[in-house]
Amino acid sequence: MKVKTILVAAALFTVSAATVTAQVADLDGGPMGIERVAMSVGSPIPYASTPAKDSVPNWVQIDLGNVFTVEAVKLYPYFQDKAWPGAHSHNFPLRFLLETADNDKFVKPYTVVDQTKSDFEGYPLEIKTYKLRQPQQARYVRLTVWKPEVFELWRFEVISGGRDVAEGKTLFDSEKGNLGKHVLLRPQRPVGENVWFDHPEQVTTPKTWKPVKAPLRTPRSEVTVGSLFRQTYDRNIHYLLNSFSVNDMAYTFRERAGKDPGQFEGPKSWFTLGLGGAIAGRFLMGAGNTLRWEGNEELRKRMNNLVDIIEECATPEGYIFGYPERTTLQGQNNAYARGWLSQGLVEAGIAGNPKAWSLLRRGGDWFNACPYLPEMLMRVPIGNQGMVANSRTYVDTNVGVPEDIQVLQRYFQLNFWLDQLTERDPSAIWEYQYERVHSYLIVVLNAYMDMYTATGDERYLKAMHGAWDIFHDYFTHTGGSISVIESYTFPPRQFPPKSYHLRMSTGELCGNVFWAVFNQQLRLLYPENGEKYVAEIEKSIYNIGIANQDDNGNIRYHARLIGKKENGGHGGSCCEGQGTRLYGMLPEFIYKIADDGLYVDLFNESSIEWEQNGKKLSLHLHSDFPESPKVELHLALAENVKSKIRIRIPSWAVKEMEISVNGKKTATGKPGTYVTLNRTWSNKDNITFTLPVGFRLTKYVGVTEDFKGKEAYALEYGPILMALTGDSIQNGVLNLPLAAKELIAKLKPAEGKPIHFGIEGEDRSLKYVPYYEIHKEPFTCYPVFLKEEGKN
Repeated sequence: MKVKTILVAAALFTVSAATVTAQVADLDGGPMGIERVAMSVGSPIPYASTPAKDSVPNWVQIDLGNVFTVEAVKLYPYFQDKAWPGAHSHNFPLRFLLETADNDKFVKPYTVVDQTKSDFEGYPLEIKTYKLRQPQQARYVRLTVWKPEVFELWRFEVISGGRDVAEGKTLFDSEKGNLGKHVLLRPQRPVGENVWFDHPEQVTTPKTWKPVKAPLRTPRSEVTVGSLFRQTYDRNIHYLLNSFSVNDMAYTFRERAGKDPGQFEGPKSWFTLGLGGAIAGRFLMGAGNTLRWEGNEELRKRMNNLVDIIEECATPEGYIFGYPERTTLQGQNNAYARGWLSQGLVEAGIAGNPKAWSLLRRGGDWFNACPYLPEMLMRVPIGNQGMVANSRTYVDTNVGVPEDIQVLQRYFQLNFWLDQLTERDPSAIWEYQYERVHSYLIVVLNAYMDMYTATGDERYLKAMHGAWDIFHDYFTHTGGSISVIESYTFPPRQFPPKSYHLRMSTGELCGNVFWAVFNQQLRLLYPENGEKYVAEIEKSIYNIGIANQDDNGNIRYHARLIGKKENGGHGGSCCEGQGTRLYGMLPEFIYKIADDGLYVDLFNESSIEWEQNGKKLSLHLHSDFPESPKVELHLALAENVKSKIRIRIPSWAVKEMEISVNGKKTATGKPGTYVTLNRTWSNKDNITFTLPVGFRLTKYVGVTEDFKGKEAYALEYGPILMALTGDSIQNGVLNLPLAAKELIAKLKPAEGKPIHFGIEGEDRSLKYVPYYEIHKEPFTCYPVFLKEEGKN
């Protein structure tokens, strides 16, 4: 592949020599470099005609309001990802007449283009610009279509004086008449409608970068877990070893390399075969994270075998991915499949595979110089989710190169979106303008955090603080699940701030894995003021991560809050991939290491070994949390060591927390803070405390019809979301003859079952249990309280 070197922002930067003549065989067989419409946001289509009747053509017409000198008319085809079942076809007009006139009856019209004698044969996704032979004075523009029976348009522009004069004007059609101010005539999206996105002026030189060294770091090994995390961890190993064989995971790599792929024995789906290499990335993310902490001979054998096969199938040019290069711009290959494989190789390298990072670098070098870059963001579904492949290669491995970040700056960085996030504008999320609204926007935040770490550019960090506030304040359910999911509507209107839909399968596990990682990235920057980030991680782990794993280790897609949970899957879905990644990561969330000591963030049974000033320290955390609030920390030291051990006082604590060292009360901390124990520690020193856990009720304020105008409340016990089960729950709805404020006093612990509670005086089958324990039984997290507050 030929590349050229250009000088950009004083940085020597190697990029592709993509030209307007480059032909790329992709999903729709279209060329690169033309003026092509960017991926459409979703459905309904901005304009779809009614079916033509009896061969009578349909027409759509613009009233410009005044007479303009019309120079050109532009028609934008509708383009949505055809890889998704039920996605719309293009339906661009094939036989049509485009006219202008100074009267609405089109007496003596001017013909802009007459395509009535034969079918239009051009590329269907190209933006069609029809220049008038001579500019015409006109107030009306009409498109009449004979074929197909139903035609679709993304946008309709009338150019006068070099600008679109149809924007915001009135639309008419042959069936419905006056359509008013129609979305077809909306303003252009912030960076336009064209698929081409190439901004060399955004690239910065490494000489100006100020890499950020976070004051905290996560352990990459030397942590073991017990109790609930251990159970989750072991189930995940079972899932990894029983979902797909190595041959299945290698299938698309071998097929792409022209080798015999053998028989694919697992579930055949878009996730497994339509996204080449994605299930391999899924496995490597889960196995790589798991093997950081302890050995599992079979898991390591499979991981190493799979990496070997990927290496065998790589091309001499460094192409390593599980889909043919010519399909880079097809579906979600470049973004999803490449991103997952790359992250899987990152984790495999951290786990000790000697080939993973060199493969990652070869794939990264190919990507950074490939000819598809200018169309990757706008031409493919959720194109920016693939940013994390580059950013993690640079930040989390020793094989990163500056081009990994510079490619993101040039071809993926959306400055308008960063500005929206900085301004804490919720529309940046629920009205995201390019392709689709999705919880996957959070993985883009992961990439921007890495870009901040790489460059020290405060613009990224300020935007990420704004993004955190937006999601936290407007788009998380009680319990912590993300309340925005994939949306195909245009304009995007399904998930306005605080809508909290309960019957639309919100709470996608992927979103909360990205959210936990995002909060982890922020946590590392803020040693003393990071408790709010840990609180989000904690909820994501207990109320979404663990809650979405069934007894056999299968992984659910969504964290439904009423009704019944979904069955767990092992077919390679996106949430399985991110779920297995999260379960393998669990040990790294418990502790953070600083140069002068240790932070204890979570309270699951665990042990850690770390080194400080050349001396080794070992700490064992004994706890049955969340079943018991008592916590003991025991130190094992070969010699006395001065160290600061910081204990988190959770923001959910109902009062200040006392901490004792060797049986003596030593400190007291307020909720939402850390207590620092700064002393010289000796072998067998111990730290004890009791977490001030209590109940908390939160009223439902969303849009779900079942609860409108009713007093529905969710119950939490510390960070744990509680679910109410029982025989009288119907379709996720239960009416209790109580006032909400009466509930907590009526909760009675179930004998022998920690954090299980009955309700005094109510149906004996009703039980509050941790939401993560719910599997197949009907439940609700939002019972309705029928008695009004203040009334007997």
